[in-house]
Amino acid sequence: MRRKKCRWKQMLVYMIMAGVLLTACQGVGKEEQKSSLRIGVSLYRADDTFINNLRSMMEEKAKEYEREKGIKVTLDIQDAKGNQNTQNSQVERFIALECDVLCINPVDRMEASGMIDNAMTAGVPVVFFNRQPVEEDMNRWDQLYYVGVDARETAILQGEMVVDLYAKQPEAVDLNGDGVVSYVMLEGETSHQDSLIRTEWSVQTLKDGGVPIEKITGGIANWERSQASALMEQWLAEYPDTIDLVISNNDDMALGAIDAMERAQVTGVNVIGIDGTTQGLEALKNGSLLGTVSANKELYASAIVELAASCALKEVPPEEYPLTDQKYFWTPQEILIHNFEENP
Repeated sequence: MRRKKCRWKQMLVYMIMAGVLLTACQGVGKEEQKSSLRIGVSLYRADDTFINNLRSMMEEKAKEYEREKGIKVTLDIQDAKGNQNTQNSQVERFIALECDVLCINPVDRMEASGMIDNAMTAGVPVVFFNRQPVEEDMNRWDQLYYVGVDARETAILQGEMVVDLYAKQPEAVDLNGDGVVSYVMLEGETSHQDSLIRTEWSVQTLKDGGVPIEKITGGIANWERSQASALMEQWLAEYPDTIDLVISNNDDMALGAIDAMERAQVTGVNVIGIDGTTQGLEALKNGSLLGTVSANKELYASAIVELAASCALKEVPPEEYPLTDQKYFWTPQEILIHNFEENP
């Protein structure tokens, strides 16, 4: 009789222990399964046309992620207005608010170390985008990522659109038929790596492609339409009937050049840009912009949101966005050129 009671007591103890363990495991599962994500997003400048286009697409992709995963996503988007100190403060605020992950479009790619220090101390992963921090900073932690485009590829594609046109119709590029394609160059910020690379490799591609080019002049317009317009107005006055081609580091500056030509009633000059912005695509359609290089902005934004979410949830990065060196996702790009047959 005593043995039966002992066995019964042992079974009861085992049952209680099993119940406790099961409850504990279930509790852990509930804690690990996040039902919402807060993503801190800092933009170098919200009034930059490309960044504004990308921001809108990121918001759409965050909503799409919510619908597909059933996890609420809050994007806390802040504008650094071109000030690195402001952006540093925004990062500190995001961390204080316990954001799960940060998405940062750096004001100054050379000054990312302070933001990285704060993120590392707090254990908050960071997805940089559009402006690539230096390699030394990116290698400091395995929770730092970058989403962007390959600037060299961008520039080569920009040059190729003119190389191809020149091969088919030299007269469409060498407007006055003097055997030389005379060009002006509109550059972005001096400190931006994309600006430097785009300037160098677009010209090199033209040379390698056999286009007989000659630089008239160039200037820094800091990605801005108004600054580019002012420069172009000056060049049209200084070099009348001389400019065959305007090479611009982005669409906004290309549109600024077009604005100046419209005011001066100059027609026929070829203008090429980069970014495939909404406004740029409109100019491409009406023929005032010869061509642009466009990144797949839908994929670009998806990569930022999906990679950020996987970091926050401590998941393996999605296979749809293969990473180079386990850190970099390079967004595909394509040439878009005006079709004069369909849109004369």
